[in-house]
Amino acid sequence: MSDTQRPEGADAAASTPSVDTAAVHTERAETIRAVRLRHPWRNTVAVVLILLVLLFVLDAAQREAFQWDIVGKYIFDTRVTQAAFITLALTVLAMLFGIILGLILAVMRLSPNPVLKWIAWAFLWVFRGTPVYVQLVFWGLVTLIYKTVYVGIPFVHTWAEFTITWTPPLFMLAVIGLALNESAYMAEIVRAGLLSVDPGQEEACTALGMSWGQTMGRVVVPQAMRVIIPPTGNEVISMLKTTSLVVAIPYSMDLFGRTSDISATIFAPIPLLIVASIWYLFFTSVLMAGQYFVEKRFARGSDRSRPAVGGVVVGAEGVAGVGIDVGGKG
Repeated sequence: MSDTQRPEGADAAASTPSVDTAAVHTERAETIRAVRLRHPWRNTVAVVLILLVLLFVLDAAQREAFQWDIVGKYIFDTRVTQAAFITLALTVLAMLFGIILGLILAVMRLSPNPVLKWIAWAFLWVFRGTPVYVQLVFWGLVTLIYKTVYVGIPFVHTWAEFTITWTPPLFMLAVIGLALNESAYMAEIVRAGLLSVDPGQEEACTALGMSWGQTMGRVVVPQAMRVIIPPTGNEVISMLKTTSLVVAIPYSMDLFGRTSDISATIFAPIPLLIVASIWYLFFTSVLMAGQYFVEKRFARGSDRSRPAVGGVVVGAEGVAGVGIDVGGKG
């Protein structure tokens, strides 16, 4: 094309200096200043709460009724430390048997057999519908209720009759009572965890030739543990505090029962209650820390277990929403 045929404005466009786009964006970025959002009321409320807590602590330190000298005297007393570990043993044994029985009950509830399903439902109905304190009272009276055991056909013929003269240890009755009550709750927790796994994964495992045990151990249970672990940790902590109710059997060698006996001897109930509370708080804190690490262990691979950068979740593929189609849809 000749100069005479050049369109109008072409020379003007050619003579216009080029604009450095990167420089413009840099200038704009430098002019933007992020200002932190202020929360005056939130800060005021936080300061007021801190002052109230400090005032409570200072007031409690000066109260004569707390008798801190007695608290310091009995916090590591041999009788108290032995009772604390007995409480811990009650918790561990009751949860162990409760989890095992709860797993059996959960499988029975998911069974296609209507007899097993209704037996499990009746068990849960009874033990979840009555207070644990009432159940422990019944276990304390079990030797009065069952004095004689008959073997035979009911209302037809009795083959043998046994008179029970043996009294079971109160510690064993406490473990049985707590474990049976806990199993009713653990059954629902385990059942909810198993139902949270997509049934299609079991079908896929069956198609791959995996046995039922392999399917449950390698596919279903590891995924269900993410749902089972958090409420189970809460149940362990709750069981630690529920052991204080074994006085209904009556069993008084646990932490609360032992401190109550000491307080009745020295006529100082308040400081011994503080001693028991300190031990309960110590064990609870250890259990909460253990629960955190166990949850973190079984949450590996889930979205919530991945670190967040700038408010977005980072996975193996990169940062979701930043130039990568994580969901598979454009």
